[in-house]
Amino acid sequence: MLPIVLAIALIGCAREKPAEAAKQATSTALLPTAMDAAGTAADPHPPSFNADRAMQYVREIVAFGPRPIGSSNHKKLENYIVSHLKGDTVEDDAFTADTPEGKFPVRNIVAKFPGSRDGIVVIAGHYDTNYPLRDTGYVGANDGGSSTAVLLELANQLRGKKLEGYSVWLLWTDGEEAVKQWSPTDSLYGSRHLAEKWQKDGTVKQIKAFLLADMIGDADLNVDQDAASTATLESLVYQAATRLGYQSHFFARTISVEDDHLPFVKLGVPCADLIDLDYGYGNVIHHTPQDTLDKLSPKSIEIVGSVILETLRLL
Repeated sequence: MLPIVLAIALIGCAREKPAEAAKQATSTALLPTAMDAAGTAADPHPPSFNADRAMQYVREIVAFGPRPIGSSNHKKLENYIVSHLKGDTVEDDAFTADTPEGKFPVRNIVAKFPGSRDGIVVIAGHYDTNYPLRDTGYVGANDGGSSTAVLLELANQLRGKKLEGYSVWLLWTDGEEAVKQWSPTDSLYGSRHLAEKWQKDGTVKQIKAFLLADMIGDADLNVDQDAASTATLESLVYQAATRLGYQSHFFARTISVEDDHLPFVKLGVPCADLIDLDYGYGNVIHHTPQDTLDKLSPKSIEIVGSVILETLRLL
């Protein structure tokens, strides 16, 4: 699933804004939220994230095989996701997308967990796999599988708890990948449709932050800093990573990424895209049949899931 396209060639992606730059960019306005009066961590108990369970989700997802839009395996995965959300408030954004290869059913899935404050934090990730590679045995363990699994485990962490902050909506986006060739009109089908829908019904005004996870299972985890994302929100993500001791895995380089957050960026929603777009040396595994389970690590999934939970707490 090519949820992302570099605006500059990977080879030319300089590490011009290393992690130190992210540290310096952290807004001092955010620090009181994260620290108590003595300057120590306000919460001695770090958020919990079950990496083994999340990795089992990835295994089960990959077992369906290729999952491009319009396929029977894609439908099986839709049912799989919803089956893990029984008892939760779940809404669909289902529509028919007009693509260069014809019309396809697209279904965004939203699980809503109410909070005590007015406002919404959306945590998103796509679940479809690359359509052009549908006949190659491509299973998208990292690109599609890891993001789907992280959201399922986040649901486990949010379920049955009274959220003291903003409401959290988990969003499994569909149709992220291009059907023929990546372009502004052949990509991001689900997120573009949902952003337009939420703008019309007023939901966009309630979104305080949009956190996107994509390709975050790579055993050699290096989450890129996205130039199109909101600087203050990415600074908060880095702050969360630092508090958990995971800062070395974040923001060593800055790149521009085309991903499911862009339709919301264009509407003024604060966004942060958490993506490791260096999958294999020189990104050689991305969008190839070699995107398989053996390239992934439960620890990488745990790091990203835990940092998302900590960012949520800081928000």
